[in-house]
Amino acid sequence: MDDGEFPALRRDLLLRPDPARLEPAVRATHKPRVLLLYGSLRQRAYSRLLTLEAARLLDLMGAECRIFDPRELPVTNTVPVDHPKVQELRNLSIWSEAQVWCSPEMHGAITGVIKNQIDWIPLQVGAVRPTQGRVLAVMQVSGGSQSFNAVNTLRLLGRWMRMVVIPNQSSVARAYEQFDEAGRMLPSPYYERIVDVMEELLRFTWLLRDRSTYLVDRYSERKAAAPHPVDRL
Repeated sequence: MDDGEFPALRRDLLLRPDPARLEPAVRATHKPRVLLLYGSLRQRAYSRLLTLEAARLLDLMGAECRIFDPRELPVTNTVPVDHPKVQELRNLSIWSEAQVWCSPEMHGAITGVIKNQIDWIPLQVGAVRPTQGRVLAVMQVSGGSQSFNAVNTLRLLGRWMRMVVIPNQSSVARAYEQFDEAGRMLPSPYYERIVDVMEELLRFTWLLRDRSTYLVDRYSERKAAAPHPVDRL
């Protein structure tokens, strides 16, 4: 093929997809690492209760879970990035292989509490991308009828953060009716959907975590970083 047919393309940096690279030479054996974020500071926060239910299920299915406490996390860009809560959140994001984001729906959107956490996680820190290639599940709780505004926004943010957002999701309507006095979720189709979502999250995590480096390898980034030409097609 004549290079002149693609005058804007660096042919030496274009790599043919290689199915063999989708089979990792070495597979990780540790438990899948899942970070869970929730979006309310209320004493009885249903997004937190739903997040706890999700973490229990993930633990049962063999994951290692960490839930970030958003209390005392300053508003984005009001403190230096070396603030302890900011560093805790960023380190957890780097540690994770998958994440769960859960927000109440407020005024048809996600809350400032969950957005503040996401805004503190940068797209890039030096050569490290704290969210790129990680698997994401999204959930929401509503005080009224079922809605999907919050999960739709979380999906948009997840894609912006270069994450792999799984197809399934959870939206729990009339959340105040779905938990007992101890904060445990009652049997219902909403609970069954949580089980579905956590199963799917772990399957995608097992599938992608050893392959994510190859899957997110981009022509544009190779062009910006590579000092020497690579093999041509």
